[in-house]
Parts: sequence; C-alpha cells; structure tokens
Amino acid sequence: MSLFRNFLNPKPDKGQDVSENSDRGKYMPDVKLPTDERFMLNFKNNGGKFLYCENEEEVTDAFDNILLENDWYEKPTCCFDPNLKNRFDKFNLEFNKSGDSAFFLSTCEYLIANDGSILISSNQIKEKRFNELPENFIILASTSQLVDNIGEGLRGIKFNNKERIPSNITTIKSFETQKEGNFMSYGSSTKNLYLLLLEDL
Repeated sequence: MSLFRNFLNPKPDKGQDVSENSDRGKYMPDVKLPTDERFMLNFKNNGGKFLYCENEEEVTDAFDNILLENDWYEKPTCCFDPNLKNRFDKFNLEFNKSGDSAFFLSTCEYLIANDGSILISSNQIKEKRFNELPENFIILASTSQLVDNIGEGLRGIKFNNKERIPSNITTIKSFETQKEGNFMSYGSSTKNLYLLLLEDL
C-alpha cells in the first residue's frame, strides 16, 4: 500500500505505543520525515487542498468532484497546455487564456517538500504574473516531481530544458485567501489551490 494512502488514512497498529517518541530528549535532533510526508504536511499547513490519486481513473474522479463542489462545469477555464485540454475535454469546459476564468488548470515543474510550495515556470504560466491568473488553481502533478528543496527543483528544470531554460520561474506557497493581508506573504499572490497528485513511482 502506498505511503500516501497510509498517511491520509492512518491506522496505528494495535500494539503500537502512541507515546513511543515522547521519550526523545529535547536536545535530540529532529527526526527528518521522508520527502513525500514533509511535502504533504507543509502543503496542507500552507492551506492547499490535496487529492492523492493512484491511477488516471482516480484523477478523473477527483477532477469531477472539484468541478461539482465549486460549480465549475461549463465555466471558462484558463489553460495554456494543449495536453491538459485534450485530457479533460469531456468536461465541457470553455478553455481560454483569460485571467477572468473560473479557474486555472495547469501542471507544474516540481513539488518542494521543505516548504510545501509548487515550483512553476513559463512552461506553465507563460509570461503571466500571478495577479493576471484566476484566483482558483487546479494543478496536476506526479509523485516523481517531489524534491527536497528549491535548489534541487531548479537543477531539474535546467536538466530538463537544456535547449532553452524557461523564464518566469517562481513558487506558489500561500493557498488560503483569507491570509492575503498577512505581511509574511507580502508580494506573493494567494491562490485557492487544489493539487491532484498522481502516483507514478
């Protein structure tokens, strides 16, 4: 069973002592969680909505549920990726490139575990600024895109784009609109974001 599934539906062993880690001294180094668990914890702490999918059928079902929950069926959808348009063409969405759309549908470059952020570039958002894109995002990513830190993600972008490194590289890491006025997020745009994470490892 996948680690993600275990994390989302924890079932402790009957004989497991819940307080087994409480004996650690306060000067002991912190136990470093695996990359996937760190990302999930930080992403959720940032206010993101996380939907783990084991296969393409679950991706379709999760996408369908998001549309139903938000009444986004047959609504204008900002999307620059022709592959995503083909992938979700049966949902009767009005694909365009307008920031006034109901939501923005995209992939990403990498998922950054250390701060729960999503690394994107001009490959996904062209030369648009965040305030030129819709408030609502649906991001499709895979577990192979999980990395520990932004440096690792930037190296990956450079490796994958040897001919021409994309511009407009940035991260999204604030996903709760009510925190827009928080001075800690000054200069960054808050987005209501759903992440569809497909298991591909």
